[in-house]
Amino acid sequence: PVEMSAKKPVPFLRQVVSVTKKVHRDPRFDDLSGEYKPEIFMKTYSFLDSIKKQEKEMVQKQLKKCRNMEQKEKLQQLLNRMTQQEQAQKKQQKLRERELSLKRQQRELAKQGKKPFFLKKSEKRKLELAEKYAELKRSGKLESFLNKKRKRNAVKDKRRLPSQKNL
Repeated sequence: PVEMSAKKPVPFLRQVVSVTKKVHRDPRFDDLSGEYKPEIFMKTYSFLDSIKKQEKEMVQKQLKKCRNMEQKEKLQQLLNRMTQQEQAQKKQQKLRERELSLKRQQRELAKQGKKPFFLKKSEKRKLELAEKYAELKRSGKLESFLNKKRKRNAVKDKRRLPSQKNL
């Protein structure tokens, strides 16, 4: 930079060197990165599932060997988180497969010349619930699930009722 005397007033028009600013781009929101397609993503990174499975087995072995209670608790939390992630992924995959099958059916109907019929969110929810009940019935856990639901609803109802003190 050019040194200037502090005693002289600053000239009205002085030359400033412009610095080019770096433009940061986030690949999640940038069009250059393409659009996100879960099917392609799952196929591309399917090798991660085997790695996760190995890690889970390793954590289970460590949990059996571990004697320290604090360490054991941390490992148990990690194992729980891994199983929950696995279950969530399976649930997501089932949902995606169900949607794809519905789309295929609609395409078949469209090819036959019929007008496509799209289910509402509420209808999809009803179908999902019916499927869940069928799965519980197959596994024999339906009765325990219904008992838990009854208890939960009873607690909610009890909370909504006015207390005896107010009467």
